Amino acid sequence: MLFYFPRPVKSKLILFITILASAIQSYAENGYDLWLRYQKIENPEMLAHYRETIHSFSVEGNSPTTEIIKSELERGLIGLLDTTIKTDEDNSSVQLKLTRSIDEIEGFATKELHDEGYIIRSSNLSGIIIASPTEIGLLYGTFHFLRLLQTQQEIDQLNIIDNPKVDRRILNHWDNLDRTSERGYAGFSIWDWHKLPVYLDKRYTDYARANASIGINGTVLTNVNANALILTPQYLEKVKALADLFRPYGIKVYLTARFSAPIEIGGLETADPLEKSVQKWWNEKAKEIYSYIPDFGGFLVKANSEGQPGPQNYGRTHADGANMLAEALQPFGGIVMWRAFVYSNEEPVDRAMQAYNEFKPLDGQFENNVIVQVKNGPIDFQPREPFHPLFGAMPQTPVMMEFQITQEYLGQATQMVYLAPMYKEVLDSDTYAKGKGSPVAKVIDGSLFEHDLNGIAGVANIGTDINWTGHPMAQSNWYAFGRLTWNSELTARTIAEEWVRMTFGNEGKMVSTICNMLMSSWETSINYMTPLGLNHLMATGHHYGPGPWVDYLPRADWNPTYFHRADKEGVGFDRTEKGSNAVNQYFSPLSKVFNSRKKTPEKFLLWFHHVKWDDKMKSDRILWEELGWKYQSGINEVRTFIDQWESLKGSIDDERHQQVSMLLQIQLDEAIWWKDACMTYFQTFSEMPFPDFMVTPTKDLEYFKKKEKSTPYAPGTRPQW
Repeated sequence: MLFYFPRPVKSKLILFITILASAIQSYAENGYDLWLRYQKIENPEMLAHYRETIHSFSVEGNSPTTEIIKSELERGLIGLLDTTIKTDEDNSSVQLKLTRSIDEIEGFATKELHDEGYIIRSSNLSGIIIASPTEIGLLYGTFHFLRLLQTQQEIDQLNIIDNPKVDRRILNHWDNLDRTSERGYAGFSIWDWHKLPVYLDKRYTDYARANASIGINGTVLTNVNANALILTPQYLEKVKALADLFRPYGIKVYLTARFSAPIEIGGLETADPLEKSVQKWWNEKAKEIYSYIPDFGGFLVKANSEGQPGPQNYGRTHADGANMLAEALQPFGGIVMWRAFVYSNEEPVDRAMQAYNEFKPLDGQFENNVIVQVKNGPIDFQPREPFHPLFGAMPQTPVMMEFQITQEYLGQATQMVYLAPMYKEVLDSDTYAKGKGSPVAKVIDGSLFEHDLNGIAGVANIGTDINWTGHPMAQSNWYAFGRLTWNSELTARTIAEEWVRMTFGNEGKMVSTICNMLMSSWETSINYMTPLGLNHLMATGHHYGPGPWVDYLPRADWNPTYFHRADKEGVGFDRTEKGSNAVNQYFSPLSKVFNSRKKTPEKFLLWFHHVKWDDKMKSDRILWEELGWKYQSGINEVRTFIDQWESLKGSIDDERHQQVSMLLQIQLDEAIWWKDACMTYFQTFSEMPFPDFMVTPTKDLEYFKKKEKSTPYAPGTRPQW
């Protein structure tokens, strides 16, 4: 398959459709267009060069996907080049070809392309060619080419071969049928179930465009805390409408399956996965779903976790439950993504160890269309965690990554926290599962243990806010997730620069300033929230703001005091061989590193060790002083962000500049709140004076405890089910 920008030929009459640049709809700079703004290129030399190179384009075919390609090219090229574009339909030498082998194209030999992969090549004789074995690959190549123009790259000597490293690149929407969104901080769910299937909001199309532009090819529409009604015909008709709209963009629809659905909507008395009647019910339900949606992707399942029903209710294993669903989907090519986020209050073992303990013994017992979905760390999307020990520990079972894009524990939509550095830290971490050089990324893409089934999921941060993500800068996390699922070898800085150039513009100072802010924002947030390996200090329920003193929740491992273990001697959770022994869930030599107080990186110190308040750190400060230093540093860094952003006034449109300015002030206030509350609380144990370099809190501990209880309706609060 190829798609071709011909060089201008003066001697030949070209039939074309003229589309005036003025016909392009103009939007306010409210963030709705995300990174697909297609604003006129401001660099005169680059603009002239692009205009000289690209006069017209030709795309053969009239399928829904090729029509989308044509529409996107018209929109992008006219917007960027601010000129008339010719669509050359009649030039017989310019065709869009569907072909499994493209070796013959102008003698250009290439390695085998993935179905979604593509080639972009430019030559003096033929112009620019984008080629792919499939129409969807061609759509991805189209977005790649437009990205080159948006970021003002040279296009004279293009020779790009690009294949996705992971096959299933999926957004998980924790959205409920009543349009609330668990852990959603950008308004309500974008899925208007009441108006579906007849009313298809334009936002659904723009959602599909945005995802296709970064290579996301799947979406789970419903919350992991599932509602069985989504599996009824009334709702399957609505799901079908979305699936039909998304299909030309290469996006498959998945649903969450509530394990007790056979009881709740099927009239059975049991959901035991080994009962023939239950198996028959799921077999029939799968057949019904595929009658509505022939390319349905499959089920995502949360079972026996946080009150959700599952196979253990009947004395069965996770493998029993997953395999029952997998067998129902097998005839249709569907998969089961079975989440490993499990822990039990009744288990005395360290919560960080429980998923490994439950799933490691099941390695090799799952059907071949089951993939175990594992959170990036062993607790729960904390600001920083060591990678989950299950990565690399199940060589006979495909394991997929679950990242969080929405900022549940990271200040939510009031704080600027660019997550690509965190994603990279996890993906690049060496598991040592097959010796040195066994990074998490190779577990995820299937290459380490030669699994064909592979995937990566991200809990979406998308809502009905006009700019999609609440905080304008949070769009970068949606973008970064997509880019890294396609190619985990990209750097966080490269992705940040792409996003800034596409979202705000290409002016040099602006690009470098915003990139610098983004690149340091994650570490900054850790400093003022959970430094040195502390975790789960957030207030109860909504996880908004600090609450390290919380010890009154019914489950031990819902309380922050469970995780930090502060006492008169020190602070931190002892996970060494002398403590919970969680370190030995990692392969050697990593287990030995984490077991050693001296060798453990300080960023994970209090995760693995209970450290005395007066222990010396690498800085020569004692632990108590180091905590104060980290908290105060985080605040100082947010003040730097404010100054940096203010320096861009006039370089960025007023609307978005003002929005981010106000949000940075909120972030500063919250950083101070975190520092004051946590240091005041921990001082009750250390009994040491606040360090001189730290601004002394002006309120007492009781003030902060009352404040923690004064925000019961913070956005994204988990509903009671």
